[in-house]
Amino acid sequence: MKIALLLGAIFALFAVALGAFGAHALKDKFAEPRYAETWETAVRYQMYHGLALLCVGIMDDVFGGMVGLTWATYLLAAGVIVFSGSLYVLSITGIRKLGAITPIGGVLLLAGWGCVIAAIL
Repeated sequence: MKIALLLGAIFALFAVALGAFGAHALKDKFAEPRYAETWETAVRYQMYHGLALLCVGIMDDVFGGMVGLTWATYLLAAGVIVFSGSLYVLSITGIRKLGAITPIGGVLLLAGWGCVIAAIL
């Protein structure tokens, strides 16, 4: 599935860029110093799931037409956007209410992994 491969590569590319940006350009601009670790968590999860999406795309090419993988692609992508995205914004702005959105991203990621498991079974 080309969309999984494309999204995986895009997420991985931006994880590298955002990781470097956070380590250098934003070093002194986080809302609080502890948010540097939050930024790093966002980058790490984005990279993990970018790589997972590449695997999903490869699985679809090898095994073909596994319906669960289509759902996994969209759920994992949405999870990255909500989970990592909310942590990026939280790190810069310090708006703690965004912390309430982050678990929704986590649930989307879990659902995506559940779809991968269902597709395999």
